[in-house]
Amino acid sequence: MSVRRQYLVRPGGAARAPGGEWLAPLAGHWIEAARSHLSRHARLVRVTVVALRGSAPREPGASMLVDPVGTVGTIGGGQLEWRATALAREQLEDPHAAPVRLVDLILGPDLGQCCGGRVELWLELLTRDDIPWLTAAAQRLRGGRDDTIATDVAHGRVSHRLLPSLRDTARLRLMRIADDRLRLLEVLHRARPPLWIFGAGHVGQALVRLLADLAMFEISWIDPRAELLPGGLPAEVCACVSAAPAQLAPAAPPGTRFVVMTHDHGLDYELCRVILRRDDAFWLGLIGSASKSARFRSRLLREGLAAATVARLHCPIGISGIPSKLPAALAIAIAAQLLQSDAAGTAHASPAPCAATGACTACGERP
Repeated sequence: MSVRRQYLVRPGGAARAPGGEWLAPLAGHWIEAARSHLSRHARLVRVTVVALRGSAPREPGASMLVDPVGTVGTIGGGQLEWRATALAREQLEDPHAAPVRLVDLILGPDLGQCCGGRVELWLELLTRDDIPWLTAAAQRLRGGRDDTIATDVAHGRVSHRLLPSLRDTARLRLMRIADDRLRLLEVLHRARPPLWIFGAGHVGQALVRLLADLAMFEISWIDPRAELLPGGLPAEVCACVSAAPAQLAPAAPPGTRFVVMTHDHGLDYELCRVILRRDDAFWLGLIGSASKSARFRSRLLREGLAAATVARLHCPIGISGIPSKLPAALAIAIAAQLLQSDAAGTAHASPAPCAATGACTACGERP
């Protein structure tokens, strides 16, 4: 078996093997990521997009964490992220740096980017002294509470408060109270909507690997075969073993995305029937051929489901135009369709509870 090796060749210099690392996504909320990161680094800078005008690479609220040696997450890449990282490192290295810094960048003139917009960044220095309030905020976040973090900056000092939900406040709001006073209000809303995947075969495993890296959904992954549900899954994936998966579907919260791809056509049908009868699913996709789709739809109609209800079933699943049937290719097509449905949908639902009725293989606890 031949092995391909890549080398970096510098003009006039010797070839050397690359030694970089994969860029890490910001899995989950920045609150949880910062708390975890501070267990390994004494200091870090949180960089957040707080305002923009015109076209920009990321939306308000997009965050990244910068430590002395690396980054987690992204605010859009390119020159914007390179400049933000350099500024954050300066803040880390300067013992007299202000704890919060606002940076206003015009993407064209300042950075040479063609987006044409203007971005305001919030750079906040966090240390292990911040762990108590980060822990309290993480607990409220996991509890599904839409409380608000108020970060006040006055006279070179920063403080944080957890406030009851402010219903009339946008998810992220920067207030300039005076020349030397700022307030940032952030609603503690978990951004990832619930996604329940039934089936842990080849395509199911490929899909979960892909979606876990995207870190865009709270995934409940259900299969009766414990040996097919791997250990060591990311925090946003709850793997649950159930001998009767269709009995779990009613426990999903309203607005859940469902993907059905089990090893059993009879189980696939029962899951689709139960999910469609709920009438509150955000989206339902079923793996299978056009003939399987036609048989399922005909049977669902005979059992009394309305035509409009049956029409909500997406089968065959996945975007069109991808001829490969390899599991990884199918997973890409399904993930793309999920992202399309998310972009066309309404507001995200509340976080999904664990689907397990028995012990959860991810957390080891019982609901």
